[in-house]
Amino acid sequence: MHKPLPPLAPILGIAGILPFAAFSIAAVGAAPDSALTATRGLVGYGAVILAFLGGVHWGFTLDEPELARYVRVRLTLGVVPSLIGWAAILASLVSEPALGLAILVAGFIATIVIEWRGHRLGLVPGGYMLMRWGISVVVIALLVAVLVVRVIGGRVIL
Repeated sequence: MHKPLPPLAPILGIAGILPFAAFSIAAVGAAPDSALTATRGLVGYGAVILAFLGGVHWGFTLDEPELARYVRVRLTLGVVPSLIGWAAILASLVSEPALGLAILVAGFIATIVIEWRGHRLGLVPGGYMLMRWGISVVVIALLVAVLVVRVIGGRVIL
């Protein structure tokens, strides 16, 4: 799969980092009640984006039906990020949101690793992977930073 990315894709992908950054700043720098709300907002947004990433693979599969031997696995793996995001939301609502953050971190790492394997099989375009690695590194770093601050019970004074 060697289709180039539309020029708008990287711009929108990078713009998608902005809510992660805003929620992260609020989650570590706000008063405790506001920080809790911001952390839950971060988990919710992360879950939505994780679900979106799974959906991308449905698009890849539907665009290349000739790769039939991979269809079942690709469609199944396209649903798993949604389930991980849902688990993160539930965890952040019924317990300390740090558990939801940890689930998201695991989900984003698993997704990029699986996509990288798909790329090596020729199932995921190179331009998409380059964009995904860059965005994923930033997103995972933000999630881990908030997770660490929540676990140690600290707050960053901005």
